[in-house]
Amino acid sequence: ALNVEEEKCRVDFREITKDAVRLSIKKPRPISQPLVDAQQARRVVDRVVGYELSPLLWAKVKPGLSAGRVQSVAVKLIVDREREIEAFVTEEYWSVTAHLGTERQEQFEAKLHHKDGKKLDLPNEEAARQVEHDLADQVWKVAAVTKKKRQRNPAPPFTTSTMQQEAARKLGFAAKKTMRLAQQLYEGLPMGKLGTLGLITYMRTDATRVAPEAITEVRNFIKETHGETYIPQKPRAYAARKGAQEGHEAIRPTSSLRTPSDVKQYLSRDQLRLYTLIWERFVASQMSSAVFDAMTVDLQVVNYLFRATGSQLKFPGFLKIYQEGSDSNSQTDDSKDRLLPELKVGEIVHLERLDLGQHFTQPPARFTEAMLVKTLEEEGIGRPSTYAPIIDTIGARGYVQREEKRFRPTELGTIVTDLLADSFPRLLDVGFTAGLEEEL
Repeated sequence: ALNVEEEKCRVDFREITKDAVRLSIKKPRPISQPLVDAQQARRVVDRVVGYELSPLLWAKVKPGLSAGRVQSVAVKLIVDREREIEAFVTEEYWSVTAHLGTERQEQFEAKLHHKDGKKLDLPNEEAARQVEHDLADQVWKVAAVTKKKRQRNPAPPFTTSTMQQEAARKLGFAAKKTMRLAQQLYEGLPMGKLGTLGLITYMRTDATRVAPEAITEVRNFIKETHGETYIPQKPRAYAARKGAQEGHEAIRPTSSLRTPSDVKQYLSRDQLRLYTLIWERFVASQMSSAVFDAMTVDLQVVNYLFRATGSQLKFPGFLKIYQEGSDSNSQTDDSKDRLLPELKVGEIVHLERLDLGQHFTQPPARFTEAMLVKTLEEEGIGRPSTYAPIIDTIGARGYVQREEKRFRPTELGTIVTDLLADSFPRLLDVGFTAGLEEEL
């Protein structure tokens, strides 16, 4: 040996395509010692927590249990939510909806908004019946009409957490399944005469930034397939989440020209579903905003004010390609047209019927997998690479169970959480865990 210290370099690429790999080999980067130190520190901290606390659980509860810097906080979030639900006191309330018509035989609905300029609470049927009595045989007059254009902007391309959330909402995939499929798409699949190709960029990332050449390619694609009106004047840039390390690009197709229909024959059904989701989200992220005509009509009836709202999609923009999923089954007003008739201030309309509705306040919802991942990310707990394993672990240890796709803590999960909270309160403190994550 010559005992000569050689300078070590790292080949760094975000996608497994021939061009990307060749370019990274030509341009290696120096090894970043701070990144090495951060990785070592993270491993030591995780081992200190796991190696010290797990034996305590074996002795105090039962063998085979585990505790962790992130997993224990995730279980505590679920336990705390369950306690909120158990402590919740349901309250009754009522609503009043007017079904109205114009002289032109046009029908629309308006909801009770306020009385004497103040919000009106209707705690029971008696209060609702009093409103009904007050409105009997009264004149309904249009007091104000407001029209304005409203824009809705596309969501940024996927990070690991938003991909897991959206795949759970839209495709019903568990985080573990999403990451397994994404790994396959990233590592590459046989594409016939094209050989083996990586179809997406690296799938463990908290960044929303995109390489300039990828933005140029997708803008040209949108222009050619949908027309110039579907691309904004300038490329869209998305701000990074606070605390994001942005070591990699956002998750995107390695080429936006490689449409889902182009690769369909080479992928399994679930691979294609995830690739389609990633492709559509990325293409939509560089498209024009959707434009709505929004209309609000206030109606005065004695000292009550009713309000009707309507929205009509005038230009679909990015909605032509993609619309975000939701954790609820209800649709947003933007997702369906609700037209109001052309009304003028001072116009008299007639009441067709008045509906009184009984409702009850609802406790906070249990976490879905998507909601839990979102909360962990927002609180700064864990890293993109840890969300799926954490969810898998807390289920495998028997700390939580799923009911209708939502997490509920088991008795074991509650006992372990309370034991750790009493013995090591800082470990389960969200602020402490997030601060430690940021320092790492």
